[in-house]
Amino acid sequence: MHDVAKPKTLRGNVKPRRKSLWLAIAGIVLLLLALLGVKAGQIFKMTSTPMTMPPTTVSSATVQAVDWAPVLSSVGSISPVQGATIAAELGGTVGDILFENGGTAKKGDVLMRLDTSAETGQLHTAEADLALAKSDFERAQDLAKRKVISQSELDSADSKFKQKAGTVDNMRSMLAKKELHAPFDGQLGIRQVNVGQTINAGQLVVALTSLDPVYVDFALPQQHLSKLTEGLEVRVRSGALVADEFKGKLTAINSMVDSVTRNVTVQATLENPKHELRPGMFVKVDVILPSKQQTLIIPGSAISYAPFGDSVFLIEKKKNEKTGKDELTLRQQFIRLGEARGDLVAVTEGLKAGQIVVATGVFKLRNGMGVTVNNELAPKPQLNPKPVDS
Repeated sequence: MHDVAKPKTLRGNVKPRRKSLWLAIAGIVLLLLALLGVKAGQIFKMTSTPMTMPPTTVSSATVQAVDWAPVLSSVGSISPVQGATIAAELGGTVGDILFENGGTAKKGDVLMRLDTSAETGQLHTAEADLALAKSDFERAQDLAKRKVISQSELDSADSKFKQKAGTVDNMRSMLAKKELHAPFDGQLGIRQVNVGQTINAGQLVVALTSLDPVYVDFALPQQHLSKLTEGLEVRVRSGALVADEFKGKLTAINSMVDSVTRNVTVQATLENPKHELRPGMFVKVDVILPSKQQTLIIPGSAISYAPFGDSVFLIEKKKNEKTGKDELTLRQQFIRLGEARGDLVAVTEGLKAGQIVVATGVFKLRNGMGVTVNNELAPKPQLNPKPVDS
């Protein structure tokens, strides 16, 4: 009886446990359904409410109308007003070098001497022969006056004296050519010879260049020839120099037009007191024409360049239909560009004076976008930026 009653007790406890399990499962399912319902409500609310992006902060610039003088631009090369490569006129052995590499020289300064020991000895002999020939000629003149010698003997003494004088002059000329002198004031280059070196006639010794003033040679298309007159202002810039632009005057216009390029070569003269411009230097040249015209300008950073057309983003006020407040929005405007000067670019079509454009960061903007303007840290565009925009 005791063994049979025990299984009945276990079987009776199974039903309450199953009931508790099902109740727990049901509770978990209800909790999941509640969470799903809450999440579904949030998703519905998000999808039903239109998403609005916060305004983007930009810097702005005003389209300005300024008077720009028309400019003819080109590229040129600096050349010296006076420049020469000093060369030896006669051959010989270098005895003395009397200049420093890169130094300066005044007109007439001795730059180099060749060894003249042999020529000096020959000169002394020639001078002695000349003295004897002079004495003979003077004696012959005295004898001829007294009719002691004939006229032919006097003529022979005179000829001998002149020959000896010519020999002395020739020797002195050769000695003078053994010294190299600076033909004008200028700056010296690097020497090409050394003391003790044997050189030939025509051997290059050193370059001498006058650096103030200097020329700038450049070419312009033939259609601009009628606009060119001597005296026009010329401005020169070089990417190799941090200094401001150099100003000069147009001083020469070639009489012929190149038959291949159809360009006319012109030349300007520039003051160069600090010797910053050097012959051979590549420069950018602007010829300033006397007339002026009103031009619309904007910063170059405000332009979005694209193959299908250049554009800017105009900042305009637009009323928000929901809030009723005025907001700043963007409108993309396609434009046509003119010439660029420094950080500024001329606009020929698409804008009006007084309009406001986005000045920087246009690559991240799109049409209709809301913006706020902050110009506290915005860079200021310059007509002549430093360093020069090259």
